[in-house]
Amino acid sequence: MDEGTGADQMPATALQRVSSVLDADAQSAMTLDGGEVGSVHRVSFRDHPDVAVKVDDSPLGIEAAMLQYLDRDTPLPVPDVLHIEPELLVLSFIRGDGRFDERAERDLARHVAALHDISADAFGFPFDTLSGPFSQSNPWTESWIDFFRERRLLPFATAARNDGTLPATEFDRVQRLAETLDTRLVEPTTPSLLHGDIHPGNAVVADGTVRAVLDPAIYFGHAEVDLAYVDRLDSIGDAFFDEYRRHRDIPEGYFGERRDVYVAFHALENVRFFGEDGLPRLDSALDRLGV
Repeated sequence: MDEGTGADQMPATALQRVSSVLDADAQSAMTLDGGEVGSVHRVSFRDHPDVAVKVDDSPLGIEAAMLQYLDRDTPLPVPDVLHIEPELLVLSFIRGDGRFDERAERDLARHVAALHDISADAFGFPFDTLSGPFSQSNPWTESWIDFFRERRLLPFATAARNDGTLPATEFDRVQRLAETLDTRLVEPTTPSLLHGDIHPGNAVVADGTVRAVLDPAIYFGHAEVDLAYVDRLDSIGDAFFDEYRRHRDIPEGYFGERRDVYVAFHALENVRFFGEDGLPRLDSALDRLGV
């Protein structure tokens, strides 16, 4: 959790509420980097450890439930949920040094591989989760390809088109991609628990060690979704994949085509959230896929 510029100050009423629920005397609040959904602040006290506080009108209860699931049922390090109510989420503050080096890459790979080892009987999740501010529908589904088409690719494309962020040309191309998934993707041997938005910005690191992973968008899917999210970034290099392969296999054909299917989906998510700035990366992925 990196400190920011101090802009978007925490509302006084929220600060007072945090003091009340923790029964502690808040001394200061500093805005943290990140917080693309809502705003995130580090609150310091006279008589209590620092906490991280997210303020937003999105369903923070779902974010809390995802973190609690990860804390309870997985070895992935996440902040403790200290308090949750509408528009206010209080978490333990995890201190990092912001240096994402090769040691941190390898440590993140070990955590992601361990998460992917956790499986379920089908694809989906016990409850609907979030990707950023957007709901992810997670009904249990026997086929990964069906789940990805019907619960991820097409719903996100339709929503982005209806929001006015996805032009008709790109919507038609995504539809054509959806129609050809049976020949592009493969069914994994077993479902894997996914973080759903794994990248260095969502990892708190210190001394080359991952101290906590933030902002989950969890569900049981194909491990290659997380790998593609990592692989799209220049800040992650060969060390991550070298370490990941020490713990889990990456099936043949992932780098040749399947990666770009998942890169296209992540670009689609960004288009829905950020608007037209995400279109070039979506178009590039669709171009590489030939749709």
